[in-house]
Amino acid sequence: MALVGCEDEDTFTTSTSARLTFSTDSVKMDTIFSNVGSRTYDFWVYNHAGGGLRLQSVRLAQGNQTGFRVNVDGAYLDNALGSVVTGLEVRKGDSIRVFVELTAPDNGQPEPQLIEDRLVFRLESGVEQQVVLQGHTWDAIAMRNVVVRADSLIESKKPIVVYGGLRVDSAVTLTIRNSTLYFHDGKGLDVYGRLLTDSVVMRGDRLDHMFDYLPYDRVSGQWGKEGGVTFHSSSTRNVLWHTEIRNAGKYGIRCDSTEYKENERRLDMDHCVVHNCKGPGVVTYNANIRLSYCQLSNTQGDCLAVYGGKADVNRCTFAQFYPFVGGRGAALRFSNILPLYGMNCDSSIVTGYDEDVVMGVVVDTLKAYSFQFANTLLRTPYEEGLDSTAFRNVKWESPKDSIQGKQHFRLIDEDNLKYDFRLDSISTVQGWGCY
Repeated sequence: MALVGCEDEDTFTTSTSARLTFSTDSVKMDTIFSNVGSRTYDFWVYNHAGGGLRLQSVRLAQGNQTGFRVNVDGAYLDNALGSVVTGLEVRKGDSIRVFVELTAPDNGQPEPQLIEDRLVFRLESGVEQQVVLQGHTWDAIAMRNVVVRADSLIESKKPIVVYGGLRVDSAVTLTIRNSTLYFHDGKGLDVYGRLLTDSVVMRGDRLDHMFDYLPYDRVSGQWGKEGGVTFHSSSTRNVLWHTEIRNAGKYGIRCDSTEYKENERRLDMDHCVVHNCKGPGVVTYNANIRLSYCQLSNTQGDCLAVYGGKADVNRCTFAQFYPFVGGRGAALRFSNILPLYGMNCDSSIVTGYDEDVVMGVVVDTLKAYSFQFANTLLRTPYEEGLDSTAFRNVKWESPKDSIQGKQHFRLIDEDNLKYDFRLDSISTVQGWGCY
């Protein structure tokens, strides 16, 4: 009986009706940058036929022309050997696994381009079966460990992929406009001089998906694990205009502590977005800053943290709906750990999940601690006897309100991590906030 069993398992068929079965008929990859390797995709090949099947060959139809790299059951389709393997077997009831990656050459076009090949399985019977391989590749400019040592301009229709961070030396101005910078992993943008931006996006460089429904671009911590944009103590007169910073790591923007200057702003942000950071959105120490028409949202730390100095906030939306963990930060935090010469907020929205998302902290009673809110929604418990000059026309939001928290906005989709912080028509704070 044992001999019969072994003989049955070792039987191979050359019948043209015997076919392989695939877990997919096509491998569709996410968009990747040219000359940058994709993540690894895989699929299974099953033998549900009546006997074993020998594979005369497995090959890429276009050889080594497209940049696909394939490993079939541990055998690599080496481009030097014609991108083909031979002599594989799939016994009755057995399966093999196929791994596919792509590193595509430059395509010479400004937009992502489709790249396609076919993985051809030729059986001993002469039957050929195919799995289609598809991806989109996008030509990009690579910047590696760049240090800006003279006044410079970055402007590009092509995406810019930044490896090893970007540094602006002191006494130097870097202007970035009409560009998207895709930062790879660890370091971000370190400014010792001056930064001017206009119509700029800074984000992580992963274009693929964590899950079918969730692109990495909606997941925090994709870059800037050592910090997103850092304005060091020597940096001042920085202006960000129509700029978006998203999915950063340690923080989105940080102004390091330096000497406070009443007549000189260190940071001026206008129509900017800082969204989905794995730390604070914007954190400043002893800085003079201004935020106008800005959205700071969904940060694991505070959306805005002002530790001393002065902050003028006008028509901003601070929305603390960070979805991944409990213990998230406040929407707005300010303290006089250093003298706080003014936390002035007008026509803004400060809200979030928690019952209290506004944290004003007195650290030292001998240091300045000045603040004022006007025409602003504050999600924080109301206290009797508050100074009416410090709170003018303030709406105190409570979880018990009929319209509160995420109900103000057009879309808060926690399942798919999609957000639209424009006001819904039912919101009770029309005319306030950044939109």
